[in-house]
Amino acid sequence: MGAAVMDKFRFAQELQSRKEKYYRIAYSYVKNEQDALDIVGEAVCKGLRTLGTLREPDYFDTWMTRIVINAAIDFTRRRSRVTLCEDGALEILAVPEEELTPEDSMDLYQALDTLSKRDQVCVTLRYFEEQSFVQIARILQEPETTVKSRLYRALGKMRGFLEKGAYES
Repeated sequence: MGAAVMDKFRFAQELQSRKEKYYRIAYSYVKNEQDALDIVGEAVCKGLRTLGTLREPDYFDTWMTRIVINAAIDFTRRRSRVTLCEDGALEILAVPEEELTPEDSMDLYQALDTLSKRDQVCVTLRYFEEQSFVQIARILQEPETTVKSRLYRALGKMRGFLEKGAYES
C-alpha cells in the first residue's frame, strides 16, 4: 500500500491550526512583523508547491517547520544581514516569556542574534516552541546528541553575552 497523500484541504486545516507557531519561528529570525509574515507566506507557497513530497501526513508539522526555517534563513541571506557568532543565556530562558520586561526581552533577542542560524533554530524550537530534543533532531535532520550539544553550547554563549551586557550597564 502506498503512502498516504495530504490534500490541499487538509494542508489548509493543518496550516491554520499552527499559523501562530510558524509566525513566531519566522519572527525569531527577523524581529519584524511584516518580514515574518512574508516569510510565512513564502513558506506556505513552497509547501503547497511541494505538497506531493510529503510522504507521511502525520509529519506535516515537522515538514512545514523545516520549510519555514529554510525560508527564514533564505530571507536573511537575501537581506545580507551578517550575524556574528559569539556569547549566550540560560537563566533568562527559564523565565516565562510573558514575565519578561521589554528590556529583558530585547536583551534575550540580542543574545539570540549573536548565535549562528543553526544554534538560533535549536534555542527557538526548544524554548519558544517547546519542542523536544527528538522533534528538533527530526526537524534539523541531525542526531539527538548533536542537537543537545548545540543547544547547551548556544545557551552558554547567550549566558556569556548577557552577563557581559550586565557589566557594561
